[in-house]
Amino acid sequence: MSKEANQNQLNIEIDEKMADGTYANLAIINHSISEFVVDFINVMPGAPKSKVKSRIILTPQHAKRLAKALAENVKRFESNHGEIKDYDQPPLPLNYGPTGQA
Repeated sequence: MSKEANQNQLNIEIDEKMADGTYANLAIINHSISEFVVDFINVMPGAPKSKVKSRIILTPQHAKRLAKALAENVKRFESNHGEIKDYDQPPLPLNYGPTGQA
């Protein structure tokens, strides 16, 4: 491997707790002119309340790259395993975040 190729490699570490991951079945996305905020939530049937499990803040450029990478991976997954069925879900009544007051 050339010195230049070696300099372009990124050494990424993950600790044991992070490697376990966090399950989420809902993502809420908000954006401003300078950032995208993605909140991952685990909504359990019958539970009156759910908490944000993880929040990721991205620049618009990184959000676009993430959307492209995710689309490419879904396409690859479906070519190997068949179409992912998107079952209609009833809308969730969301009481999310701070509410404005006059």
